[in-house]
Formats: sequence, C-alpha cells, structure tokens
Amino acid sequence: MKVTEHLTRADGKTLFSFEVLPPKKGENIQNLFSNIEPLMEFKPPFIDVTYHREEYVYRQHPNGFLEKKTVRKRPGTVGICAAIKNRFDVDTVPHLICGGFSKEETENALIDLHFLGIDNVLALRGDPIKSEGHFKPDPDGHAYAADLIGQVANLNKGEYLDEEQDDTWATNFCIGTAGYPEKHFESPNYGADLRYLKHKVDRGAEYIVTQMFFDNEQFFNFEKRCRNAGITVPIIPGLKPLTTKSQLTMLPRSFYLNLPEELADAVQLAPDNAAAREIGIEWCINQSKELMAHGVPCLHYYSMGKSESIRRVAAALF
Repeated sequence: MKVTEHLTRADGKTLFSFEVLPPKKGENIQNLFSNIEPLMEFKPPFIDVTYHREEYVYRQHPNGFLEKKTVRKRPGTVGICAAIKNRFDVDTVPHLICGGFSKEETENALIDLHFLGIDNVLALRGDPIKSEGHFKPDPDGHAYAADLIGQVANLNKGEYLDEEQDDTWATNFCIGTAGYPEKHFESPNYGADLRYLKHKVDRGAEYIVTQMFFDNEQFFNFEKRCRNAGITVPIIPGLKPLTTKSQLTMLPRSFYLNLPEELADAVQLAPDNAAAREIGIEWCINQSKELMAHGVPCLHYYSMGKSESIRRVAAALF
C-alpha cells in the first residue's frame, strides 16, 4: 500500500514510522530484524530503508602508483526491503539516490522494486562520499533529486528510457522526498530552498519527510512556508532522540541542524551517557506530543540502527 493511502486511511490519527540502516557488510540480517521487532508492537504502516552508496579508497602499490578501489560497506536496499516485507508483512520505503547510479541502473532498480510489489520510494539526491568532498553525480545519472523524481514519475506513466510502453507496463510508485525545516545547507536562503522543494513536488513527489529537528517551531514555520508556497502534500516530521553526549557536536556537524539551548545545556551537564539518553528521550516524547496535538499525519523516527530509545518514545505515545 502507498504511504499516502496509509495517511488517508488513518483519518486524522497520527501514525508511527521509522527508518533503518542496512546492516554492515558481514552482519547477519537477524541483527536488523532484532532491531525492528521491538518496534512492531506500535504497528508501523511502513518502514524506510536507507541506501549507502559505494565509496572509493586509493591503495598504493610498491611502484608508487595509486589504484582506485570500490568499497561497498552495506548490502543493497532492494533485497533488504524484500526481506523486511516478507518477515514482518509491512510496507517498506526504499531510498533511491542520485549519487553512484546511472539512469539505466535506477530504472533497473525500480523494475526490481515493482516486481517485488514494493509501492513506495523516497527519492533523494544523496550525500557526497568522503573521498569527494562535494557531491558529484554519475556521468550518466541525475544531479538533482527533482530529476530522479521525474524519472520515477515517467515510469509511472509507462515511459521507460529506451521505449514507451502501454499502460500495462506502467509502475505505480508513491514518491516521497526530503524537506529541510532549517533549509538544506547548500541552499543560499529559505526562499531558494522552498523553490527547490516546490519543484520536486511539481515533478511528482507526493509527500515530504523532513530532516530531523529538535525545535518544533522550526517545523511549524517550515510547514507554514510550504503551505503559503502552494505545497499541499502531506509533511511528515522526522525526529530522533539524543542518546549520547557526543551527538551534541556530531549531529549539527553531520546534518547541519541546530540544537535548542535548553536541550544542549541539559545534555552537556549530564554526568554520563545514560543520563544524557534519559534527557534525550524525554525531550523527544514532549516534542512528539506537541506535534501530535498539532495534527501531523505521522511521526517518523531515525533509528541510526538502534531501536531501544525509539521504543521508549513510542511506548509513551502510541
């Protein structure tokens, strides 16, 4: 079932969903299942599965020459989505990214997803790999999420790269995209960031999931700007409970977000990570309650591969 159909059927009730990371290379999928199982009691209608693209390393030979090697650190998202869907009988939302994929490879992935009965995708540009410093698209791929969304939307009309099929060959993906309450770090200002988002919706995005944030006013202002700009699709807030003191610096550096002073000060003064985790969970519970009272269609939690803190937040809400 499509994400938008789940939201419509909820009839105003706030749903619960979360995002998981593919397990690291060499790990058994049971490790992933054991992180998902504690959250299934809260009946998530869908689970997002991120994609981690291949990276490059340079190995020096005795003669001094450098050899560029491709390193894949995690299994593929398509297979993981199929495994989760089969194990838990829940809809999955695989992330599609521009980086590292040609248009043909993207089409092949979409054909596989359609064959497996997966109805949703979240279309993203993706982050640059560490060895590049800034984002570089595949020479035969997409540079922007809007163009990736356009390719999925074309497939929904039966328009493939090399030929146009009749309606019986059309896919039927529900397309999600990302939004940034504190704006994307590459956007020059809020206005430009909103125009980029509107363009993604115009190309075919049917709902928005936000980057994580810790100040609900950021979300409320973002939502208002979207509605004023004519963006009417559902907007799902993305949340994460702080779990360690080191995240005070890691999260702003990695995700270009701000932490409220009240939260940051409390975590900084916590005697250890256990105390910091309690503060983070309580903050996330209160943040979630306010968003539910506001009437958001779904609360989406970033698990970062661990579920216990999210389980405690969900237990207080659902």
